[in-house]
Order: sequence, then structure tokens, then C-alpha cells
Amino acid sequence: MISRDLETAILRLCTVEKWPVGTVAEHLDVHHEVIERVLAEAGLPPTQHQDRPSIIDPFVPFIKDTFAKYPTICASRVYQMVRERGYPGAPDHFRHRVAPLRPPRPAEAYLRLRTLAGEQAQVDWAHFGYVKIGLALRALMAFVMVLSWSRMIFLKFFLDCRIANLLRGHEDAFAFFGGVPRKALYDNPRNVVLERIGDAIRFHPTFLDFTAHYRYEPRPVAVARGNEKGRVERAIRYIRTSFWPAREWRDLDGLNRQALAWCTGEAADRLCRQDPSMRVRDALAAEQPKLLPLPDNPYPTDEHIQTIARKIPYVRFDRNDYSIPHDRVGRNVVVVASLDRVRVLDGVDVIADHPRSFDAKQQIEEPSHIEALKQEKRRAREHSGLDRLSRAVSNSPEFLDLVARRGGNLGNVTARLLCYVGHYGADEVVAALAEAIERGTPHVGAVRFLLERRRRAANRPVPIGIELPDDPRVRNVTVRPHSLASYDAIKEVTNHGDDDDSNSAGE
Repeated sequence: MISRDLETAILRLCTVEKWPVGTVAEHLDVHHEVIERVLAEAGLPPTQHQDRPSIIDPFVPFIKDTFAKYPTICASRVYQMVRERGYPGAPDHFRHRVAPLRPPRPAEAYLRLRTLAGEQAQVDWAHFGYVKIGLALRALMAFVMVLSWSRMIFLKFFLDCRIANLLRGHEDAFAFFGGVPRKALYDNPRNVVLERIGDAIRFHPTFLDFTAHYRYEPRPVAVARGNEKGRVERAIRYIRTSFWPAREWRDLDGLNRQALAWCTGEAADRLCRQDPSMRVRDALAAEQPKLLPLPDNPYPTDEHIQTIARKIPYVRFDRNDYSIPHDRVGRNVVVVASLDRVRVLDGVDVIADHPRSFDAKQQIEEPSHIEALKQEKRRAREHSGLDRLSRAVSNSPEFLDLVARRGGNLGNVTARLLCYVGHYGADEVVAALAEAIERGTPHVGAVRFLLERRRRAANRPVPIGIELPDDPRVRNVTVRPHSLASYDAIKEVTNHGDDDDSNSAGE
């Protein structure tokens, strides 16, 4: 609203002084639309130079004819058409000038929809931004269901709007209302409607099985006809203005507790539109006996994904890795996930059970799974060492049997004997083991003493150990000595050649 004095000044400058609208707007520091509105309310045409020729004038008949043939055509398409016919102007200026040429669209009238108690509910999702959880950025989605007669609202937040959370929202809403409505109205999302041609609808099979379990009828509204479920649309607008602003929360569970308190508090205290003499909570109490009863058992809403762990003992689910026993690698398993737990099944056996993480790129591990794999790798290394030792030292199994009877650590003894083979040679270790077995002293210390005594007796140099890297591909390599007889043959050939040269020289 503007003051009477400002309105009088606008009329005087435009009608008496003949100032253009832009000049009056700049002089009085008001928007030009205010001036145009004041002139229109006074029944006066704007004094702005309307008769000045414009570059769009030659194209006006074509534009009007196009609008007459195609009433819903957008201005950007008309702009492309007139550009092809020689229009030199910019698109922004064109849209501004073409708007008055578009014929007015007739306003559509709607009937007020009235439903019986317990007859209908309306369902929709609403987007409330994003939530940062560790490395993951997840969408915050609100599931909203409204009973059409009592106008009772159920609100719950999820981190996506996939089929599993859609079914979970339904189950929680039915439990909240204390029953199931006979019909439910939806948009046409992919987790409800897979395909639609007119009234021919192909529902998502899991969703259709869910509706059969609860014995209610799903009804997708016509495409682009959100007015057919206006009660849930208004409920979402009410949530955005009444519940969401200035809301503080730490985690999703805390936010949902606040949402439930709001549904049973402020939202339930408003007046019922069907009967303004009572509150929404009272209308729900009157509607509950008309709702369908809840089934004896809830519908299973856990997510099921079949997968396989190919090389490492982990399965991937929802951007995270969950550990499984190492002996199940390479087998087809099924991941069953609720909002709290992630279970891995091999047939009917539960082989892993983890808390669910909504972070990303995390490894959720059961310590026993990793420890079992380490033990297996350790035993594999021990067996590998035993194999190499038995191939290099023929009497090592007899020696190790005596060590085992005395309770010795076979892994440590095997590693020490392999080290002695590298330092002293396999033949020396065979002789030392034979002497230790004969003396009844199956200890690595005794073997080391015997090896050193034999080295000193033969006047051989002290062996120098070679530091190898920890890579098992290097440490576990077995080097087999080759015969040097070929070098002796080369030496003989060389000696014969020298004799021939000397004989030739003597002659």
C-alpha cells in the first residue's frame, strides 16, 4: 500500500505533466509497477511512449497466430521461431514484450473433495536438504502421510526415499494411526509406479506385495495433477513453516523424536477441517474405529542384496565394506540390512552381523574375522616353511617330531633351521640334525652349537647373514643349487688348448 499523497503525485505527474513512467518512478523512488498499478486503478492508460515503434512489431501477427494455434507453447520456442525469421533482439527483451501478446489461460475450477472417515490417506516425500555424515553427503527426505478425514499428520525423516524406506514409513504411519486406510493416494515415483500409460499402471512388485499384505488400495494420481492430493501438499507446506524453521538436532533419531512429538502435539492440536468443532486428535480418535485393522505380523522391510566377495573378506553395501569370515570368499551371499544392523547370510546361516554405517568408504570389521584370517595366513606360512625345509633337509621331519613331543614352537624352529640352511648349507644342517637326534638334544641351540663346531673344525669363515625384505614372495623362494660339472668341462677344454699352443711353440 502507498499513501494517498504519493498516489496523487503519481497521477499529477503522469496526467498533467505527461512524464513517462520511468521518469516518475526515478523521481518518486518507487517501482514502475507501482505507477502502472495506480494508473490502471484510476482507469488511465500509462503515459509511457506506447506508440514508439519496436523491433518486434513486424513479428506480432506471426506471434499471435502461433499462440492461437499452440496456446501452451513456451516463449523460448517462439523466440527461436522468430529468430529464424529475422528478429534481431535479445531473448530477455523478447520475453518481456511477448508476454502481453499471450492469450490469457482460463482458470481451472476444482471441486472440494470430501472423504469418509477411514477411507483415504495421502502420501508424499519432501526434500529437506542434505546431511553430512563423515565422508558421505546424504539427502534428508521426509516421509509424510495424512489421513484425509481427520487431517492427522505422520512425519518421519530418512536418508533416502528408496523402496525400503518407503515401506518403513508406511509401517510406522499405520502403527501411529492405529490402523490402515482403505485407499492411499500417491504421485508416480519409480518405487511405486514402474510404468504408466494413461490409466494402465504397472506397479513396483515389492510395493504391490506390501499393499496386499496390509489390504489397502494404492491409487496414483494423474500425472502432473498434484491438486488431487492437496491435503498432503498442504501438510508439507505446514511442516516447512511450522516444524522445520530454527530446528536444531544432532542425529536422525533425535530429529525423528522431535517430529513425533510435533505430530502428537502442535499438529494434533489444530482444528479439524472436516468438523471445526473438534481438534485433529479428537477427529483421529473418531476415525480410528473406521480404519482397517493392522495385520498380526509386520511386512519385512529389510533391504536384500545378493553379492559376492571375490578376493578380500568384505562385502560392499551402501558405499561401505563389511567383513565376513575368510572361508566364505568367492561364494554368493545375501546382505540383509535394517536401519540399525547389516547381516550377511550364506544360505540360512548368518555369517556376519554388523552395526550399520551411513558414512562412506568405511571398513566395518568384526575382530574375529580379521584374526581368523591372520591365523590362517600364519599357518600357511608355517606349512610353506615346513615344505621348503623338508625338501632341503631330509632328516628335518624326524627332528621336528622330537621338537613337537617336547612342546616346542614348530614355527620358530622351522624358521631358524631355514636360516641355518642359508648360512651353513643344507648338507651341514643335515649332519648337525643327525648328531642332535643321536645325542637326544632336539633344540635349535644345540644345532647351532654343532654347526659352529663343524665350521671351526673345517676352518671355514664365519657365515654372514643376508637381510631380505619382509615380502613373502622373496623370503619364501626356494633356490636349488645347480651342477657345476659344465664349468669343469670348460676348464678341461681350456687346458687342452693351452697344451697345443705350447707344443706348437716348442717345435
